[in-house]
Amino acid sequence: MRFSKRTLIKAASATALTGALFPLAACSKGTSPMELKDMTGDVSLITPQERLSRIEKAQALMSRQGVGALIIEAGTTLTYFTGIQWWRSERFTGAVLCADGSFCIVTPFFEEPSIREQMTFGDDVRTWHEHESPFELVSGYLAEKNARDAPVAVEETVRHFIIDGVSHADPHLQFVSGAPVVRGCRMHKSPAELALMQKANDITIAAYKHTYDRIEAGMTPRDVSAIMNDATRNLGGRPSFALCLFGEASAYPHGSSQPQSIKEGEVVLMDCGCNVHGYESDISRTWVHGEASTQQRDVWNTVKRGQVLALETAQLGVRAGAVDDAVRAYYESLGYGPGYAAPGLTHRLGHGIGMDGHEPVNFVQGEETALAPGMCFSNEPGIYIPGSFGIRLEDCLYMTENGPKLFSALSKSIDAPFG
Repeated sequence: MRFSKRTLIKAASATALTGALFPLAACSKGTSPMELKDMTGDVSLITPQERLSRIEKAQALMSRQGVGALIIEAGTTLTYFTGIQWWRSERFTGAVLCADGSFCIVTPFFEEPSIREQMTFGDDVRTWHEHESPFELVSGYLAEKNARDAPVAVEETVRHFIIDGVSHADPHLQFVSGAPVVRGCRMHKSPAELALMQKANDITIAAYKHTYDRIEAGMTPRDVSAIMNDATRNLGGRPSFALCLFGEASAYPHGSSQPQSIKEGEVVLMDCGCNVHGYESDISRTWVHGEASTQQRDVWNTVKRGQVLALETAQLGVRAGAVDDAVRAYYESLGYGPGYAAPGLTHRLGHGIGMDGHEPVNFVQGEETALAPGMCFSNEPGIYIPGSFGIRLEDCLYMTENGPKLFSALSKSIDAPFG
């Protein structure tokens, strides 16, 4: 049976379709997770002092760009600057960070105690009742801090209804993108952030090794992802996703809705990650259950060469897009593509990563951002042959003063994917 080319977004959902999804529920088949030990006992959390230094950097960037304030809503950027972990809903909870370094939190009245529990610095919380507008509080704070006469920056993931509400509360305001401010901070990871990302990657590799040894013919993606997620939890990580693709489904980067089970001689492609105290890992491995064919070996080796080429290209000062260009040109020289066409590398070479699994900027054609210390990326070339199979290898890297450094060692071979 031919699989559909319908792709599924990689996420931590445990619902719906059979085959490509990655449940978080436990599965006892083939695994003994209790033998695994928590690896996070030595981690250090992001300190209030580091968060205050981030606010100072954002303040400097706002002043340099002539911005009066930055509006943030619940999400990883709110956590990044304040440490407050909150969810998005129809009720606005967020922060207004001014260029003078002052900030306030805006939240519903009934949420104030929960918000204050998470605050390790600052004490300005402005609350609204259900019949009131939170956006009046935002505009009022901007006026109070004399920040309304300069452009107000908006963090790039803030939803439209929030800015629409603030603009109705104060039509005088001029809004600009907050990307230069937020990216100027978040794209450059500190040693403390890199340490948490390293731990997340170490846990994912350890969970992979545990899972790899327990895979048997006939298992479904649900079986395998459950083993992976159980192992990740027991090692101290919070599973983010565990994508498992077998055979032809591996030719479609995020999978198929068709039922799958492991068969002798078929490709097994896994793409898994976890979260450790707010920071993500993302690692892909591909191998064959049983003996690999000559074609499978050739494609695997070609993908691996692309991954090495990306590392060789990703040097300080190089455009992020040039890394994608170099690998894609190599694949095209072998007859794949052209460009993003199949069979070939049908997606960007890599994405930024940190508190979010996907962050700006990307290894993608046309990206002009120059590589600089502290930037983190996935390096995940793939070659996908619709109707047959696909190979993807993914490890994340961070830029140092001396060039790229990997969080996880590259896969050794199709026969020994974990060394």
